[in-house]
Amino acid sequence: MSRRNTRHRAFDPDPDAPHQCCDAPGCTMEAGYRAPRSRTALNEYFWFCLTHVREYNARWDYYKGMSSAQIEAQLKADMSWDRPSWKIGHVGNKPFSEDDILDPLDVLKASRADRARRHRQSREPRTPERLREPLVTLGLHWPVSLEEVKARYKVLAKENHPDANNGDRHAEERLKIINVAYSTLRTHFATNADDGLEKSA
Repeated sequence: MSRRNTRHRAFDPDPDAPHQCCDAPGCTMEAGYRAPRSRTALNEYFWFCLTHVREYNARWDYYKGMSSAQIEAQLKADMSWDRPSWKIGHVGNKPFSEDDILDPLDVLKASRADRARRHRQSREPRTPERLREPLVTLGLHWPVSLEEVKARYKVLAKENHPDANNGDRHAEERLKIINVAYSTLRTHFATNADDGLEKSA
């Protein structure tokens, strides 16, 4: 048993068509097909029979009566669906601001905080690669002064000295690592004595 096709065929009359005669002069056929009255009234329609709507559509010229400049302006407007447009970074005539956007979930707030953090990080002096491990060993962060390095070294050396740990071998090994880290940092400051940034906090 074959299924009945309930879809309208391409040339079936509009089911919403009014019960009236064709708008073509002298035609008494029932109107079942709509056609826009003009390009300025696209939502207002003539109602024709099938024969006359075909004739009407064949003669239809949306750009009729428009100059070349008007046609070009219309085509440009069609590219943005007749909606206003502006250059990137602006909304209308004013610069774009995230504060103008409704953000009930605070998505942009988190984004702004992340950008601010990355901006601060980008402005901070970068730790010289060879000093990363010594600084971690001493528990310090760049930038740092030689005085801070010395003070931190004294604290760690006292804490990890074998005499203060009953001769513990682990403390002794730890002290060796601290001594190497301190030596590396001290050498760096000695060879960069003229660099005011590295000598100051």
